[in-house]
Amino acid sequence: MFSVKQLVESGCLTSVPPKYVFKNTESDDCMVTELEAIPTIDFSLLTSGNPDERSEVINELRNACQEWGFFMVINHGVPETLRKEMIRATKDFFDLAGEEKQQYTGKKLFDPIRCGTSFNPKVDKVLLWRDYLKAHVHPHFSAPNKPSGFGKVLKEYCKRTREMASELLKGISESLGLEESYINEKMAVESADSHQLLVANMYPPCPQPELSMGLPPHSDHGLLTILMQNELAGLQVMHNAKWVPINPLPNSFLVNTGDHMEILTNGKYKSVVHRAVVNDKATRISIGTAHGPPLDTIVSPAAELVTEFVGQFSPAYRGIKYKEYLELQQSKSLNGKSCLDHLRL
Repeated sequence: MFSVKQLVESGCLTSVPPKYVFKNTESDDCMVTELEAIPTIDFSLLTSGNPDERSEVINELRNACQEWGFFMVINHGVPETLRKEMIRATKDFFDLAGEEKQQYTGKKLFDPIRCGTSFNPKVDKVLLWRDYLKAHVHPHFSAPNKPSGFGKVLKEYCKRTREMASELLKGISESLGLEESYINEKMAVESADSHQLLVANMYPPCPQPELSMGLPPHSDHGLLTILMQNELAGLQVMHNAKWVPINPLPNSFLVNTGDHMEILTNGKYKSVVHRAVVNDKATRISIGTAHGPPLDTIVSPAAELVTEFVGQFSPAYRGIKYKEYLELQQSKSLNGKSCLDHLRL
């Protein structure tokens, strides 16, 4: 596997190769002029606060999901040592020699572990400045056998993020005026068959970062994505038709709503379009976990959230099996919300 990391470490790179050059559009350059305060959710008040505190956090979740589709989580209880171990182990994986990672390259979508570069090089017209590791970690846990100890750290980290997702979905259910268990039960998120995918990204330093892209504008599959990163910023979120750079607080998580949250809520909570930009200083690492229902679940708008119009209910999206949606998304290049657009009625 030829990677961006290998390209950078070859020592002869002074400019971006043509196949990595993106042509910016006018919207690509539309940035906020003043940094906006992103919504921040105190997880401890959601899970352990008194009724008034919990009610306030649920209101904050409602506003975050309606206005942004994105928020930062603090006081989440995940040990900082575990987060650091996860970042270190991920870096160590990417630092392995190419032949040690070879067994995970060229794999199919639902193979337990795969690593590669760009997003889908077979169809990507422009390659992304990004190497990745993807592992299906629930219902069946999979992890690379190197570096030593990676599997143990990965398993604990994914368990913690699953627990966080479950609690956040309870709050989001309440924010929609539903029982707190609604989404978890409807989507079987807490079941033994729920799906969790880990995606680790490495963005090496780029000699001309203004010409390349780590990940282009896109939305995520699933209900929620929970993300952490090393100390380097690079995530940008589309808000009010402008790109907002995200600079998270230390030891916080970033959470965004996915396409299946938009489908389930019939568009009340929309998935957020976001992108990853690169820099010329140092390597950025981000680790995301995508949380969704069992692969065979058909996700369609919840009857309780479909608006009645002239005596008839009008869902905005057609239902689709979760597995089929993943196959659709992974067969194409990343392009905004193009996959979700296929389901609009």
